[in-house]
Amino acid sequence: MDIRFSPQETAFQEEVRRFLADEYPADIRRKMQGGLQLEREDHVRWQQLLARRGWAGVNWPVEHGGTGWTPVQKYIFSTECALAHTPRIVPFGLGMVGPVIYTFGTEEQKARFLPDILASRVWWCQGYSEPNSGSDLASLQTRAVRDGEHYVVNGTKTWTTMAQWAEWIFCLVRTGGPELKPQAGISFLLIDMKTPGVRVSPIRLLDGTPEVNEVHFEDVRVPVENLIGEENRGWTCAKYLLTHERTGIAQVARSRVRIAELRKLAAQTPAGSGGSLLEDAFFLRRLAELETELIALEYTELRTLANLSAGKSPGPASSILKIKGTEVAQALDEFFVEVAGLHALPCVPEQFREGFTGDHVGPGTLAAAAGVYLNNRKASIYGGSNEIQRNIIAKEVLGL
Repeated sequence: MDIRFSPQETAFQEEVRRFLADEYPADIRRKMQGGLQLEREDHVRWQQLLARRGWAGVNWPVEHGGTGWTPVQKYIFSTECALAHTPRIVPFGLGMVGPVIYTFGTEEQKARFLPDILASRVWWCQGYSEPNSGSDLASLQTRAVRDGEHYVVNGTKTWTTMAQWAEWIFCLVRTGGPELKPQAGISFLLIDMKTPGVRVSPIRLLDGTPEVNEVHFEDVRVPVENLIGEENRGWTCAKYLLTHERTGIAQVARSRVRIAELRKLAAQTPAGSGGSLLEDAFFLRRLAELETELIALEYTELRTLANLSAGKSPGPASSILKIKGTEVAQALDEFFVEVAGLHALPCVPEQFREGFTGDHVGPGTLAAAAGVYLNNRKASIYGGSNEIQRNIIAKEVLGL
């Protein structure tokens, strides 16, 4: 996309570049460029650097510590971070529960939780999905029963990303009786992970990493003051959160950087015709089609950022971003596996952990292709499956 920046925007771009050149920790940069796994402290250290700069709450209102950036500034920031290979912001605090709290929480809840979220002093995880609910979120069965000044919570959440590092979890729980519609009997509850009765069980993914977990609740007592919004009205919070989550999934800037990297690798990879893959007409046509889809997605993201800057919800555009963003990312994964060729056959997760002393299987990006491909299969499911997003678009945009 060709965007002509104003002098003020160009100055902001230079400011971001200087910050990334001077402040981005070299050890985290090395891990990101080498495809190594980040530890909890790596994420926290990076986000706290942003917080000290005042750049953590990109989409937060200014009154709660947000940046107040224009859509173009947000575009510039995301692009420069992608070019510098910075870690993605862990979304559960800054991108999910934070906006729910400042939108639906009481003044006491805002004062209690928002400063720690903005400063990344507390690690959050998301308790939405359940073992027997699939994509039908309203069928969740984790129950919270009122007992004086506490709720007693019993049930299980699954696919809980990074719960092994979390100190708090935001949960959808069933508080209403069977006479209510499923969506009408759900509440939004904040739970301290150190509370007796909370247990975390890791789930090992296709790429060999224990990134997600099951979280079990057995007679967990949660103060009533940790309820966000009204009892049995948590579905409104849930939908609001999901629109913000889906907007962040698109990752347009990072896909642009990945395409540029793919082109460099393809230029060095022999094709059956005797030249490189980048000289293969069939490969180039497919890549051009993908780049065209990404450009269209980029315009949609900019429109969505404009709505957020105006104080509006992302709305159904977030579903479009989610579908196309994950489809583009997964198509790129397939391209990288194709370019990696035999290097993609062995998936050795251990070689991407700090301190690995064994034999590395192939050069960094190419060896990582299989692991990235396997891990990213989930992208079209989390945040609400892409099939569900198409239903939302049919209903809210097309009126079907």
